[in-house]
Amino acid sequence: MTVLAHPAYGVPRPVTPFASVLLENNPSSMTLDGTNTWLLRAPDAAECVVVDPGTRDEGHLERVVAAAGPVELILITHQHPDHVGGAPWLAERTGAPVRAFEARLCRDADPLSDGELLAAGGLELAVRHTPGHTEDSVCFEVALDGARAVLTGDTVLGRGTTVISDLGDYLDSLRGLTGAAAGTLVLPGHGPDLPDLAVTAGEYLSHRDERLDQVRAALRELGADASPRRVVELVYADVDRSLWGPAEWSVRAQLDYLRRERSS
Repeated sequence: MTVLAHPAYGVPRPVTPFASVLLENNPSSMTLDGTNTWLLRAPDAAECVVVDPGTRDEGHLERVVAAAGPVELILITHQHPDHVGGAPWLAERTGAPVRAFEARLCRDADPLSDGELLAAGGLELAVRHTPGHTEDSVCFEVALDGARAVLTGDTVLGRGTTVISDLGDYLDSLRGLTGAAAGTLVLPGHGPDLPDLAVTAGEYLSHRDERLDQVRAALRELGADASPRRVVELVYADVDRSLWGPAEWSVRAQLDYLRRERSS
């Protein structure tokens, strides 16, 4: 059983009339305060949709079961274990199917497809494929009685920026998210909810442009064949070294993007 060391752990927090968040007690430099497990249900619905059960932490999962009540569907935003690790346990416990963009993560259901509309928990959820953080990353759009929100997984975080696997895909995904209606809430996989997805996605795009300019400058100083690590040491010199490992993954994606840019 996980020891609750944070007042928010294990306590469902309502965010909209249809969405509450249950924070898992797995804080780290990668997960921020921990993984956000989202519980979606229309006010008059008996059953719940669980998005990203988190790791296979049975203490957290027991609290999810207690907070959710009957579970109709389990949804996964992407393949990382801090989001999907607990899904098989939760599916076994509740009998609910698991759906994700990646077929191997699904259980008793087909994989998600871009643009698909899901009806569950008394809600309609639209699936949007948003690769870049991972190839299989998806967001879920939901609206009810004038309240609009997008569950963004790790594509957009509540604080800071995310690790990138493919920068070209990621920039395209962010551009798509800038088209969200004004006032669309961000319900992220980590960190606090945010008030306006279009604004946040625009800020992410600006940040990525700045980082690309910094990487270009670093390559001019270090040479075109500089290793990702050397680029990190220069560009991320003011960042805590505990984050240099994840930063190196993103720099690799930036270097791949710039090489494709030069060859096109």
